Amino acid sequence: MNKKATVLDQAAIRRGLTRIAHEILERNKGVEGLVLVGIKTRGIPLAKRLQEKIASIEGVEVPIGEVDITLYRDDLSNKDAKSEPELKGTHIHGELTNKTVILVDDVLYTGRTVRAAMDAIMDQGRPSQVQLAVLIDRGHRELPIRADYVGKNVPTAQEEVIVVTLEESDESDEVSIYQHT
Repeated sequence: MNKKATVLDQAAIRRGLTRIAHEILERNKGVEGLVLVGIKTRGIPLAKRLQEKIASIEGVEVPIGEVDITLYRDDLSNKDAKSEPELKGTHIHGELTNKTVILVDDVLYTGRTVRAAMDAIMDQGRPSQVQLAVLIDRGHRELPIRADYVGKNVPTAQEEVIVVTLEESDESDEVSIYQHT
C-alpha cells in the first residue's frame, strides 16, 4: 500500500477529541448517567482520552468500559472452521441499564463493527440510549448507522484504507489514507 496523505496529525487528533468531549457534554447536559465504552482495539485508548478530557472540563470521571465484538461479528462463519476467534474480553464496570452509553471507535466504515458492539452492549444491560463517537467517518455504510460525534469526515474511495495509529499502541498519533497498489 502507498501512503496518499496524512489526514490528522497529533495536534489535530487532540483538537478533534476535545471538540467531541465538549459536544458530548453539551448534548447530554453534563456527565450524569454517562458511560464511555471503547470498541477494541483503538476505541479503548480514544475512550480513555475522552474520559480525561471530560474530567478536565467537568471535574468528574465518567465510568469507562471496553467491548470485544469478536463473537458478535457477522463474518465469523466465513472464517476457516479450524481457527477459533481470539477473545480479548469485554470489561464494563458498573451497570449499563438506564445509562447513556457512548460507544467510541477510531473509524466508522460499513457500520458492521458498531452493530456488533451494540449487540455486545445489549448483552450487558439495557441502556436508555446508545450514542456513537468516532475519530474518522469515511463513509460507505452498509447498515443504517451514523455517528453522533465525529472528529473528521474523510470521504474515501473503496480501494483506499484509513490507518489510525495511536501513541498507546503504535508510538505515534496519526491518521493517514493509503491506496491499494
